[in-house]
Amino acid sequence: MAQQEWLVGEFEQHRPHLRAVAYRILGSVSEADDAVQDAWLRLSRTDASGVENLGGWLTTVVARVALNMLRSRKTRRELPLDVHVPDPIIDPTDGTDPEHEALLADSVGLALLVVLETLTPPERLAFVLHDMFSVPFEEIATVLERSPEAARQLASRARRRVRGAACAPDPDLAAQRAVIDAFLAAAREGDFDALVAVLHPDVVLRADGGAATALSHHAQGAANVASRAMMFSRVDLTVHHVLINGTAGLLARRDGELFSVMGLTITGGRIVELDILVDPERLRALDAARLGG
Repeated sequence: MAQQEWLVGEFEQHRPHLRAVAYRILGSVSEADDAVQDAWLRLSRTDASGVENLGGWLTTVVARVALNMLRSRKTRRELPLDVHVPDPIIDPTDGTDPEHEALLADSVGLALLVVLETLTPPERLAFVLHDMFSVPFEEIATVLERSPEAARQLASRARRRVRGAACAPDPDLAAQRAVIDAFLAAAREGDFDALVAVLHPDVVLRADGGAATALSHHAQGAANVASRAMMFSRVDLTVHHVLINGTAGLLARRDGELFSVMGLTITGGRIVELDILVDPERLRALDAARLGG
């Protein structure tokens, strides 16, 4: 019993780190929790007395489980999804929930997770483990069942993709909210020129409706995105400022039900990316989790 209690205590110390690893690999909070739970089950059936570095062992196990889940997810999709927005981490504007701090360390914004979705499973795992958690390529190679040099090449290829696609948001949250307020005001007033003014010329909008494919759309360019924003401004929504993965974002309700969660990436005082989750099924689960249901 004492050994089991010690094992539980050790595992709980590593749980925040393991959730952070799995969330970055999977982009899903629920799947990350499943991967961590699987790691605990494997640990509970293992003689841990011979494990010199328990944290490293658990990280490897979680990474292998997450990789299998990622591969299975890719296989299950009969058609490639043009739009997929990862699970957002929602916090009130006055600060981040302590349980979310490990998940959001190193500024893992929604826009970065969207870019990670474009990588192959091996690329994503190699990049996350090495670039985000400094795991040596020798250990990554064992998870991928490839050589260390192959793991290094995968991470390098992923790094180039990320650097070429991910935009760093402005650091000032108050300035971010000011841009969002200007965006909302212009949309409500139907001021097309004012909307275009707060959008980057190459702004990208992604809306993920899940099975409700009519809600999914992708738009690029200030004029196209401004037109979409004016259309949605006519829907009767109650909008709230929140933090989405640590940056300014919006949560909208319609008739009391969660309608959308929007992460906005603001760079140089203009909106360069809008990532919107409008999948009714995922939103219901997300709302229940936020309310403790």
